[in-house]
Amino acid sequence: MPDVVADGLKVLFCGINPGLMTAATGHHFARPGNRFWPVLHLSGFTPRLLKPSEQGELLSYGLGITNVVARATARADELTAEEYREGGRILGAKVRRLRPTWLAVVGVTAYRAAFDDRRASVGPQQRTIGSTGVWVLPNPSGLNAHWTAATMAEEFGRLRKATEAQPLRADPCP
Repeated sequence: MPDVVADGLKVLFCGINPGLMTAATGHHFARPGNRFWPVLHLSGFTPRLLKPSEQGELLSYGLGITNVVARATARADELTAEEYREGGRILGAKVRRLRPTWLAVVGVTAYRAAFDDRRASVGPQQRTIGSTGVWVLPNPSGLNAHWTAATMAEEFGRLRKATEAQPLRADPCP
């Protein structure tokens, strides 16, 4: 599943791993019950509701998408602890290379497993990756009944407000 990324994004959203529909279509968060795209719009990150097939437009808003684990599965609980740990190492290297302002991991369980941080909760984390801040967001999967689209949009909105409050970083001279 190809990433939607560029250097210096405001937010690099990181899913757990591609679902089967995402893998089949080549579009992130493609399953109809997934609430990522509606929540992204409701929280003010995008001016309109984007379709998964329009994922490339995210770059024009300073946003991107990647995954912790590249392997597609029907459910995230099919992933092994080693896949999460290896995914966390790869993700860390990707973030250091791309230097987004924020890495937003959608799924606290995935974040805990990938970064060996059992006490993490939704919200901004103490950890940084280089100069990149880390924020854990609720998993937008339709299987996550603990969060509604409205409560997810509130949390995504907190991150959006943090990106607006963040001063622009100056790129170091070559």
